[in-house]
Amino acid sequence: MPHVLAQSVEILATVLAVAGMGYFLAAMVAARVFLAARRAPLAPFAPGVSILKSLKGLDLGMIDAFRSHCRQIYAGEVELLFGVSSLTDPAVAAVEQLKQEFPAHSIQLILCPARLGTNGKVSVLVQLAAHTRHDFLLINDSDITVSPRYLERVMACFAKCQGTTSVVPQMQQNEPGALAPEGKSANSSTGTYSPKPHPQIGLVTALYRGRAHGTLPSRLEALGIASDFQAGVLLSKMIEGGLHFGLGSTLAVSRNALNKIGGLAPLVDHLADDYELGARVAQAGYRVALSAEVVETAIPAYGWRGFVDHQLRWARTVRDARPWGYAGLIFTHGLGWAVLNVLASGLSPLSLWLLGLSFFLRLTLAMMVGAEVLGDHQVLSGLWLLPLRDLVAMGVWVAGFAGNTIVWRGERFLLKDGKLEKASESAK
Repeated sequence: MPHVLAQSVEILATVLAVAGMGYFLAAMVAARVFLAARRAPLAPFAPGVSILKSLKGLDLGMIDAFRSHCRQIYAGEVELLFGVSSLTDPAVAAVEQLKQEFPAHSIQLILCPARLGTNGKVSVLVQLAAHTRHDFLLINDSDITVSPRYLERVMACFAKCQGTTSVVPQMQQNEPGALAPEGKSANSSTGTYSPKPHPQIGLVTALYRGRAHGTLPSRLEALGIASDFQAGVLLSKMIEGGLHFGLGSTLAVSRNALNKIGGLAPLVDHLADDYELGARVAQAGYRVALSAEVVETAIPAYGWRGFVDHQLRWARTVRDARPWGYAGLIFTHGLGWAVLNVLASGLSPLSLWLLGLSFFLRLTLAMMVGAEVLGDHQVLSGLWLLPLRDLVAMGVWVAGFAGNTIVWRGERFLLKDGKLEKASESAK
């Protein structure tokens, strides 16, 4: 009987290891498709943009992240709205410092005291949205650092161009963040265009890389973002014919699309508000576009407990939002299944060959997505951690099926149908 069980495990692990290699290859194709599309010229579209940031406490590198939003080479009007639930929040001082450093920019700090639902971040965003004055809103996390062409690249995705352009138009040589009349751009000498928003595109999102800080768990999370999570996003986009969700790194949404889904208020009890916003925009008949821009988020210097809590929160959020997609992640753990196959087969030559091939494909995918697509320079130096990271991720994936409790900002919640409920309240 033990021999039969070992044989069954070996056969199953072999099948899953081969399927995992198929996933690695498919993800590499998706990465190549994205890289090819990224070479296309940008449409010269620069409408006014309201950037919204919900703040709570001080994040790593937060002030530098704020500064990057003030150093944009962008022809349209930009306003930055920062919201806090209390004026005693430490983030207030960071915003005041930013206002002093960039006095010519439209920067507002707005008190948003109402708690409209379980998700405090969205509660603040709902109140901030009432103060916006532009037809495009851009939401991203407080620790997101962007390049000087961030707004140019993101907002270009909304454009509906009539005519052709063969090169990206050069912006006028103004100071970073200089203002221009809303909706107007410099003429291109190589073609004609009509700078109008594309009626079918309601939301634009962007890939991101993680900047690790010191600890091994922090490095493992950054490596997972670069080599696994973003690869999954690209493959999902290719297989499903486009994205049907958003990423919290960038959520640029037109006011028309936002109004059609009832604004941000319906999201106040949702944990995955970024996913839900993109999903609702897609369900309303709009397209969700993926920008060529890649932004950067700061990964905290986690201890193991904080790392596991964060990974489980991600896993159970994905399982709740996309249950079949979460089950399908079984095929993404090709390296783990190859290791299990080696153990179950007693180091058979075939299993060792499969392990070597799986490891080679996994390394190639990590380098292609992490280094080439995301421009993450930490990936190459961290490749030796890839087997450990993948085995930990496999364990987290299994644990994700074991319950619906998550830990968020030090509090325990139950997650059901995308909504949060305090664990203490549900026990009553």
